[in-house]
Amino acid sequence: MAQRNISTGELAKMVGITPTNISILKTGKAKAIRFSTLEKICKVLKCQPGDILEYVDEESNPTTNLSDF
Repeated sequence: MAQRNISTGELAKMVGITPTNISILKTGKAKAIRFSTLEKICKVLKCQPGDILEYVDEESNPTTNLSDF
């Protein structure tokens, strides 16, 4: 977003989701994302999914606790 000079609100409007949901995605707190939403984000940001997604092993993530399940 910074490279494209697009704010959270602008991206949300372009993608068709709420700024709150963009924020959840940005902070890594989302548990899932629809492929259609991912596709729209990639189209707006002119990127590939791998440019914005990162795999984190929950077993080695110290912030994961039982209340997350």
